[in-house]
Amino acid sequence: MGNREDLLAGAKRCLIEKGYARTTARDIAAASGVSLAAIGYHFGAKDALMNLAVYESMGDWGDELERALSAEEESVDAGPLRRFESIMARTMESFAGENQGLWAAQIEIMSLLNHHEELRGFLAGVQVAAAGGLAELFLGVDPGAEPETARAAGSIYHALFIGIIVKWFMDPQHAPTASELAEGLRIIAGRIAADEDGVVES
Repeated sequence: MGNREDLLAGAKRCLIEKGYARTTARDIAAASGVSLAAIGYHFGAKDALMNLAVYESMGDWGDELERALSAEEESVDAGPLRRFESIMARTMESFAGENQGLWAAQIEIMSLLNHHEELRGFLAGVQVAAAGGLAELFLGVDPGAEPETARAAGSIYHALFIGIIVKWFMDPQHAPTASELAEGLRIIAGRIAADEDGVVES
């Protein structure tokens, strides 16, 4: 790898081990084995590098999850509800696993948005891509072929995802399980479908 890639890899490690705000430029330089000056040369500033590290780390996690699901022969053909449950089960396992630092960093980042315009702007700029990626992961929707469907469905999954992260870290003992989340989603979808079909439920 070159210096740029080394710096990004070092920033990802620091993000998981130290968090977003506590990571300094010196931490990244030490973790990557690259000079401090190289951060400015390749990324302009430490914050720009950390923002990219957040985005890339989430992408890495998504790729890892997709491989795991493929290895289990999980697919969209198995049904979106079953796939949802499988994805959420693996995600919640990772909350307490080796990716715990990545999820904790997500909550930390949310707390910084009110006072960090650059971070807010960066995250706002990747919302469409995030929604599209989740729509593809959960439903198999191609964001390129169906951008509006991906945006609408992906935004719901994105909001649900963020809520589950916060709920788990606040009170993991009482957080819903993947099967409970899937059952809740089934109930909601059923009620909506019944309402649209004009069926009155007692």
